[in-house]
Amino acid sequence: MIHFVGAGPGAPDLITVRGQRLVRQADVIVYAGSLVNEEILKEAKAGCAIYNSASMTLEEVLEVLLKAERTGRSAVRLHTGDPCLYGAIREQMDALEREGIEYDYTPGVSSFCAAAAALEAEYTLPGVSQTVIITRLAGRTPVPQAENLESLAAHRASMVIFLSAKETGEVCRQLIEGGYPPDTPAAIVYKASWPQEKTVRGTLDTLPALAAQEGIEKTALITVGGFLGGEYERSKLYDPSFSHGCRQAQKD
Repeated sequence: MIHFVGAGPGAPDLITVRGQRLVRQADVIVYAGSLVNEEILKEAKAGCAIYNSASMTLEEVLEVLLKAERTGRSAVRLHTGDPCLYGAIREQMDALEREGIEYDYTPGVSSFCAAAAALEAEYTLPGVSQTVIITRLAGRTPVPQAENLESLAAHRASMVIFLSAKETGEVCRQLIEGGYPPDTPAAIVYKASWPQEKTVRGTLDTLPALAAQEGIEKTALITVGGFLGGEYERSKLYDPSFSHGCRQAQKD
């Protein structure tokens, strides 16, 4: 059995209980170096073979996993955050299926959740936004044309932009061109949940200069939207005048 495990956003105690157990039991661990906090690897048992995948190709990663399986050893493929986002996990699972090898997948806490915690923010505020767009700026790896930032900006939803901190200026330019007002609240969160965590708040027209001033160019998320502002409506969930399946509305 090969275990894909989300390591969480960085803080070693934000890995799930299940993920930690699998790390402790593993005979082989292949982890996403530079992104996974190596403190998590201290949970590995003595004799565990540990590989940093930062310098490895897909084929080399698979070779390690297949060898572990064929020699009866438990293997963990440790990804940052939750591997469902920009984790290149599908191609690994498909390759294992072609080899007839069983695997399972333990989700993790994504960095976009840790960014919200760092900002003390809620992405889905009543009367502001009920939609979260998770995306990235096109670069050496393209994005589908219909998903370019200018097109997505037309929704003016809450947005979290991965893998784009080096081009914060271009991100903000495209979002403004697409429909967000220049004074839309925006923030960049560097290394969410790590000891080095840093948050910078501004607006779309000020954030590039603020991020440059702080030297933030990588390992950061850009967040944009009215959810970062101060105006919103009260939730119906706990409104005494609102009935739902667990509570009847209170009469005046």
